[in-house]
Amino acid sequence: MTPVLILYLGIGAAAVIVAGFALISMLQRRDVMQRATTEFGTPSGALVLRPDKIRESRIRARLAEMAKEQKANAEIESKLIQGGFDSPTAPAVFVLLRMASFVSVPLTVFLTVPKSRFLLFVMIMIVAVFLAFILPIALLDRFARLRQERITRSVPDALDLLVVCVEAGISLDAAILRVAKELRLVHMDLAHELLVVNRITNAGLPREEALRGLWQRTGVVDLRTLVSSMIQSEKWGTSIATVLRVAAETLRRKRRQAAEKKAKMAALKMTFPLLLFILPALFVVILGPAVVQIINEFGKI
Repeated sequence: MTPVLILYLGIGAAAVIVAGFALISMLQRRDVMQRATTEFGTPSGALVLRPDKIRESRIRARLAEMAKEQKANAEIESKLIQGGFDSPTAPAVFVLLRMASFVSVPLTVFLTVPKSRFLLFVMIMIVAVFLAFILPIALLDRFARLRQERITRSVPDALDLLVVCVEAGISLDAAILRVAKELRLVHMDLAHELLVVNRITNAGLPREEALRGLWQRTGVVDLRTLVSSMIQSEKWGTSIATVLRVAAETLRRKRRQAAEKKAKMAALKMTFPLLLFILPALFVVILGPAVVQIINEFGKI
């Protein structure tokens, strides 16, 4: 076994151990925060444990710090859910991936980049550490954004099917379930979210909370407007089919306008590739033979 391989194995084992300790620490902090909020039932800013002011301030500071960490973890969990990673183990896996990225990327750069020029090597290492820190978050944001775009494109089709089902006399809950089953092969993301809404409703939660959860889980702004319209329609007793039909037409119009906007911006986006890549190549092809001929002619003189 070569020394390099032994070094790789040692670093990999150390990375796994560090990631495991980080995961355990995160879970312990979460349990402490949950026990504290369950036991006292008050926010950390209003928590009074003892008359002793010093002890009270320390505990308040500690609980405020844990609340901030809990808020950051909640934001990561929300982003994971918006990206389609809604399993209970998704936060832990994401933390492990971040730790692995933070260890593996700088290590790879350290082993592959030559160290002859120290200043350049240090700059590359700083860039590698920054990329290792920001890469998992950037990928998660990209996954969430792409999923939101897919859901946005699929909402008008789902609303058309909901209108057909509701006008046929089916209840809204049954219509949501039917549409989710019909769309699971074409629009899997929206079908999954509709099935979640149906399960939440069957579990006993009000339909209003289930519909609000649909927007919170996806983060799509169009769904927020649609959910608000559906809730208002249910409260005031207006026709839900009319609301769905108007929302479908509005979203389809917005989708067409977004496509037209992208088509008009295509010419502007093609300007820089045209100037940097296409025009220089054309100049070389067109003027290259003439330049070579001029150089040959002047060389004969």
